[in-house]
Amino acid sequence: MLDGQGANARGVFEGEFILEVDNVRKEFPGVVALDDVQLKIRPGSVHALMGENGAGKSTLMKIIAGVYNPDRGEVRFAGRKLDIRTPLDALNSGIAMIHQELNLMNTMTVAENIWIGREPKNGLGLINHGEMARMTQALFDDLNIRLDPAGMVGDLTVAQKQMVEIAKAVSFHSDVLIMDEPTSAITETEVEHLFRIIRDLRAKGVGIVYITHKMNELFEIADELTVFRDGKYIATVDAKDVTRDDIIKMMVGREITDMFPKVDCPIGETILEVKNLTLDGVFEDVSFTLRRGEILGVAGLVGSGRSNVAEAIFGVVPASSGQILVDGKSVQVTAPSVAMSLGMGFLTEDRKETGCFLNLDCIENIQVALLSSGRVDNRGFVNQREVNRLAEEYSAKLRVKTPNLAETVANLSGGNQQKLLIARWLLTEPRILILDEPTRGIDVGAKSEIHRLITQLAGQGVAVLMISSELPEVLGMSDRIMVMHEGHVSGFLDRAEADQVRVMELAAK
Repeated sequence: MLDGQGANARGVFEGEFILEVDNVRKEFPGVVALDDVQLKIRPGSVHALMGENGAGKSTLMKIIAGVYNPDRGEVRFAGRKLDIRTPLDALNSGIAMIHQELNLMNTMTVAENIWIGREPKNGLGLINHGEMARMTQALFDDLNIRLDPAGMVGDLTVAQKQMVEIAKAVSFHSDVLIMDEPTSAITETEVEHLFRIIRDLRAKGVGIVYITHKMNELFEIADELTVFRDGKYIATVDAKDVTRDDIIKMMVGREITDMFPKVDCPIGETILEVKNLTLDGVFEDVSFTLRRGEILGVAGLVGSGRSNVAEAIFGVVPASSGQILVDGKSVQVTAPSVAMSLGMGFLTEDRKETGCFLNLDCIENIQVALLSSGRVDNRGFVNQREVNRLAEEYSAKLRVKTPNLAETVANLSGGNQQKLLIARWLLTEPRILILDEPTRGIDVGAKSEIHRLITQLAGQGVAVLMISSELPEVLGMSDRIMVMHEGHVSGFLDRAEADQVRVMELAAK
C-alpha cells in the first residue's frame, strides 16, 4: 500500500503514474526475454499488455511481482524506486498478481488458500477457522462469488480455481493488480462477472495491468494498451484509438488474414461412437458419433461436463456405464494407455496440472506420449534420432519460442508450453484427436496457425473432438457442434445453422 510520503491508497495519489517501468532487461540462458522495455500504469485505469507468446509480458509481470529480478532497469511505484526481491516485497509495496498458471494448494480449503500466511488467530495464537471462514464469505459476498469457503480446492473446476485466485489477489487491497490471462479458463458469463469486479476496482483507484489474447475483451475493458514483440517495447496507445487489425500488426509484425481457416474436408465413415456414456454424478447418457475428417466442436458452460466426457473417453476417469466403439467395435477404455493403443490423443485443458512435466526439457515433454504409445522399431527400441527430428519439425511448425529443445519447460511461457503439448500428440499420429481448450493462453498469431493445423489434420482423415469455451472458435472451426448442459447433451447443430444465439440457448436451457 502507499505510505504517507505524499500519497495514500486508492485514488489519493496525485502523480500521473502509479507504476513505472524504465529500461528493464532480463536474460535467460540463450534468450533475451526483455530488451530495455518500458511500461507506465495510471491509477484508476485498466492497462492491457499485448504481445505474442514469448513477447516478454509474463516475464515483466513476474519482475514487478518479485518472482524474477531484472538484470538492469528500474521499477518505480508512486514515484519511488522499488527494490523488489520477493513476492512478499511486492505485496508489501501494494502490488498483487494473478498468475496465468494457477498456484493454489489442492489439499487445502478455499479459505486456507486465500489467507495462507495471514490467517486470523485466537487468543491462544491458533488459527481461528471460524473467523477465517467469515472473512472468506464476506469477500465472496463482496465479489458475488458462490463458492464454499470450507470446500477443498482439489475438488474445484479450473474456472472455480481461477475465481479463488482472483478473490485472493483482491483480498490484499493492493493499489496495483496484475491479471495474467484471468479469463483463459472461464465462461462468457464468468467473464462478465470478472469485468464487474475490475470496474469496481478501477473506480476505487486501483491500477490494473491486464494481459489477454482475446481481442473482444481488450476493447470492452481496457483504457490503454502497450504492445511488446520479441522482448521489445513497440508502442503504447489509447484503446479507443486503434482497431483489432492495428493491434495484430503491432503484435506480430504482419497481418493475420484468416483466424479460422476452416475448409471443407472429405468426411468419411464413423470412427468413434459413444452410446449412453455415464459417469455417476457427473454426466449421463451422452451419445454421439465422430467421423474421419470431421471436427466435432463441444460447447457448454463450465460445469456442463464437457471435459469429464473427454476424460472418460480417454480413460482418465473411466465411465460408470455406456459404450465406446472404435471402428464399430466395442472397447473397454480403462486407462489412457488403452486409448492410445486405439489411436487416440488427448490434449488436457490444464497444462500445468495434467499436461507438462515442468522440470523436464522440451524434447522429453514432446516424446513422452510417443514412448507411452508403444511405437518402437522392430528391435523394441525408439529411434531417438527420428524422434528428435520430428520434435524439431513440429516445434518449428508451431513456432515454439525456445533457445533449443533442451530448455527446461518451466522456463517457457504458458503459450509455448501449450504448443509443446500439441506437438506431443501430433508426434503420435493419432486417428482420433481430443482437444480440450487447444488455444487456451495462445496468442492471436499462434491461434491462427493451430487452427490451420487442426484443419490440415482433418483433411488427412483425423477425427477431431474439440472442446472450447470460446464460441467464435467453436463456430469457426466445427463441422458440427454438440452442446452440453449440466451433464447432458442438449442438442446438435450443423455448421450451416449454428450461431452464437442458438449455441447459448442450448447451453443454458
